[in-house]
Amino acid sequence: MTLSCLRRALRDILASALDPREADATARIILEDGGGFSPVAIAADGDRTLEDFTVERLTGMARRVAEGGEPVQYVVGVARFYGMDLHVTPDVLIPRPETEGLVDRVVDAARGRSDLRVLDVCTGSGCIAIALARTLPFADVEACDISAAALGVARRNAADTGAKVTFFEADALCMPAPASPRYDIVVSNPPYIARSEAELMDDRVLLHEPSLALFVPDDDPLRFYRAVAVYAQSALVPGGRLFFEINSLYADATADLLRELGYTDVELDRDMYRRMRYASATLPQR
Repeated sequence: MTLSCLRRALRDILASALDPREADATARIILEDGGGFSPVAIAADGDRTLEDFTVERLTGMARRVAEGGEPVQYVVGVARFYGMDLHVTPDVLIPRPETEGLVDRVVDAARGRSDLRVLDVCTGSGCIAIALARTLPFADVEACDISAAALGVARRNAADTGAKVTFFEADALCMPAPASPRYDIVVSNPPYIARSEAELMDDRVLLHEPSLALFVPDDDPLRFYRAVAVYAQSALVPGGRLFFEINSLYADATADLLRELGYTDVELDRDMYRRMRYASATLPQR
């Protein structure tokens, strides 16, 4: 089978489960990340005849997506985030484009600083911490997660990208206060989807991505924001900044919580889809 024929075969397999645009995009991901065939290579070398094992491996990936419902990023083992190719497994959430907006907001706030100390809570794949360590090369970046398996993925990603990040295991809901303030920035994209929202979600997320990193109880949807913000009261230096990715359904409640805890300059901001997606606040000078 030629490369061009394989591309058509992948799209045909995927079209049984995905709309035409998504099928085309997913076929492109399988070819590039699963097979190493870039769009340029396909256009320039479409008549190239492929080995049978290559065809079987890539069509098998397409079937896992179409028939098994697996996210293509898990199938190929790679997700793109902030200009990087990051390793992903079902132990971590697949990095989303919305989270790149959270990184942008931290970078904008930190622009011109070279001595920052940053903590990423609930790091998962390490995408936020690694992006910040690479974009703010003089920052001291730390990151934590409750999942040892997730930290293994994050450490691999840091090593692969050459990012200097210190990872440690911690439960975001009960992090002990440090002996003295140590961070200029605390950032977190914690679990924030209420259980009642699950019925509206894609099965590819529900059945394959880690529920530990997705859901919070309906009766306490702000539990992680409260815990991280309380921890940050003692962990941030005076004037330090707190950044969250948030659930748009609880945007105002999140802002109210931060104000109740004594934070100032509380701001909400929208993502690329115009949904309230980010919250930031400042720990006042003592």
